Amino acid sequence: MTDFPNPPTAANPLPVRSLAPAPGPVPVVSQAAKNVRWLLDDFLGTVAGVADAVVVSSDGLLLADSRDGVRSDELSAIVSALTSLAAGVARVLEFGGVKQTMVTMDQGHLVVMAISDGSCLGVYATLSCDLGVLAYQMALLVERAGHALTPQVRSELHRAMAVR
Repeated sequence: MTDFPNPPTAANPLPVRSLAPAPGPVPVVSQAAKNVRWLLDDFLGTVAGVADAVVVSSDGLLLADSRDGVRSDELSAIVSALTSLAAGVARVLEFGGVKQTMVTMDQGHLVVMAISDGSCLGVYATLSCDLGVLAYQMALLVERAGHALTPQVRSELHRAMAVR
């Protein structure tokens, strides 16, 4: 039995240890990495009805998000799994590479578009979102992000997301 200097009581319970990582230094990222986040934030402000967006690497790692991690880990895992499933369907049907995948649910849409480097953009939008505008703006973002996501930038973004 452990002796506590001040035994726990209802008024003085045991201290609760946080499982969250200790805050550390915020990683410094290049302007190119900041540009990817800026593109994502700009996209979010441009398209009405977009609830959340993520950029996921070809190996399923979260590179950037639009909502500071509220559901980013879940959304990136879903986007990665959906991308893998769609690629499997494309191989079986022999229709070439997957450009876009869309899932429509009772209260929204999940749209995933491939980025040239193998990564992808996943966007969750409400049912009221104009899908034509969404697809057009996603295509513009994919083109811009494709140019910005060099191997060095992907590595920086992954490191920055890992310590967050």
